[in-house]
Amino acid sequence: MANVSENVAVKTIKTEDKKEAKRRARSKWWKSIWRNWELYVLLSPVILYFLVFHYFPLYGLQIAFKDFIASKGILGSPWVGFKHFERFFNSYYFWRLIKNTIGIGIFTLAVSFPVPIIIALMLNEVKSLRYKKFVQTVIYAPHFLSTVVVVGMLLLFVKPDGMINQVVRLFGGTPIDFISEPSWFKSLYVFSDVWQTMGWSSIIYIAALAAVDPAQHEAAMIDGASRFQRILHINIPAIMPTIVILFILNAGSVMAVGFEKVYLMQNDLNMSASDVISTFVYRSGILEAQYSFSAAVGLFNSIINFIMLLMVNQFAKKVNETSLW
Repeated sequence: MANVSENVAVKTIKTEDKKEAKRRARSKWWKSIWRNWELYVLLSPVILYFLVFHYFPLYGLQIAFKDFIASKGILGSPWVGFKHFERFFNSYYFWRLIKNTIGIGIFTLAVSFPVPIIIALMLNEVKSLRYKKFVQTVIYAPHFLSTVVVVGMLLLFVKPDGMINQVVRLFGGTPIDFISEPSWFKSLYVFSDVWQTMGWSSIIYIAALAAVDPAQHEAAMIDGASRFQRILHINIPAIMPTIVILFILNAGSVMAVGFEKVYLMQNDLNMSASDVISTFVYRSGILEAQYSFSAAVGLFNSIINFIMLLMVNQFAKKVNETSLW
C-alpha cells in the first residue's frame, strides 16, 4: 500500500509539474506577443488576407462531394461522394486537358525558369552602372503591363498581316495564322510569358549575387580563372540555394496554368491545344453552372499540384540538401 501511495504521489507531482511548465510556456508566449505587438499589428493584414481569401473558402470545397443546390445551401445539398470525380476521369476531355495543362506547364518551366538566372548572371558582370540600369528598366517594364495588353500586342504581331508575317513575306515565306494553328499555341504562350516575366523574376537572383564576397573573385583572378570559370564556380554555387527554392515553388505550380492569358488567346480553332483545366473549370462552373463538378475538377488540380510540390521538395532535399521544409 505504501508503494502504491508513493507512485500515486509521484505521478501527481509530475502532472502538476507538466501543468506548471505549460502555464509558464503560455505566459512566456503571451509576453513575447505583447513585447512585439507592433510587429503583429503590421502582420495582421497579411494574416487576414490569407484567412479570408485562402482558408475560409476551403469550407466550400465540400460541394465537390455533393450535388450542390443553391436553394438548399452547402450543408443541405445531398452527398454524392466521388461521383463528380469519376465523371471527370471518364469524360472525353480528361486526357486532352491533362496533356495540355502538363505540356504548357512543363514547357513554361523549362524555358521561363533558366532565363532569369542567365539574365542575372549577365547583368552582374556589367561594369557600367548607367548601362545596367538602362537594361534593367527595359526588361522590367513588361512586368507592369496587364495580361490583356500583352495578349493584345501578341495578337497584333502574329495576325496574318502583322509584323511577324511581314518579315516572313520579306524572306519569301508563306504567312501563317499563328493564333489559329494549334501547333503554335504553346510556343506563343510560353515565349510571350518569358518576355513579360524574365526581368522581374531576375531581381531575386541579382540580389543573391550582390551577397557574393568580392574576395572570392579576386582570389580566383589571381589563380588565373577566366570570367566564365568564376561565374561557373563562384556565382552559380552562391545562388544555388535560391535557385533550388524557386525551382521547387515553380515545379509545384506546373498544373496551375494561368487562366486569364490562356482564355484570352483561346479560340475555336486552337481549342485542341489551348484547352486546360482552368478554362474547363470556368466553362463548367461559370458558364454552365455545374458548380459541384467544376469544384471537383479544381480540387483534383490542386491536389496534383500539392503532390508534385512534395515530390520535388523531397528530391531537392536528398540531392542538394536544400528544401522548403
